[in-house]
Amino acid sequence: MPERPRLADDAVAARLTRLDELLGQVEATPGPAGEVALAAVSELTRVYGEALARASGYAAETPAVLDAFVRDELLGHLLVLHDIHPEPARRRVARAVDGLRPVLAERGGTVELTGIDDEVATVTLSVGGCGSTVDSVRNAVREAVLAAAPELSEVAIVAPAGSRATFVPLEAVLPGRTAT
Repeated sequence: MPERPRLADDAVAARLTRLDELLGQVEATPGPAGEVALAAVSELTRVYGEALARASGYAAETPAVLDAFVRDELLGHLLVLHDIHPEPARRRVARAVDGLRPVLAERGGTVELTGIDDEVATVTLSVGGCGSTVDSVRNAVREAVLAAAPELSEVAIVAPAGSRATFVPLEAVLPGRTAT
């Protein structure tokens, strides 16, 4: 039997976005029809969660298969959603931060997971550049950490101890100006 083609990650993301929109519409549906639809979605989610728990149990019998399960972004999110992910949040976040490290190192930056406490991951981040670049890197780090452990409520990003912001005088970047 030929293997059925799987959806690409961007197609999965688009379907998840559409699902969120549809669920928002169901939640906004007044009266018994909306209540029945929400109950049906809830029961379906429980049944699929049980199926996923069974599949991950079978996968646990073969470490390579379980590893593929937990590294797959969609499966990983579903495992967390159903509270059956076999890896603790700290390990998942550490793997995500490790994945960011080479990209940041190419740009002269560093990133380190400092800890996780009360559903808040603390990440030490050093990156150069202008404010918008730093903000975009901070946002990318925050998104990567929350994608790895969506059960976290926040990502606190701190500068390394002893670091300070670099000040570049306006005269140094504007042509024809000299510092006074």
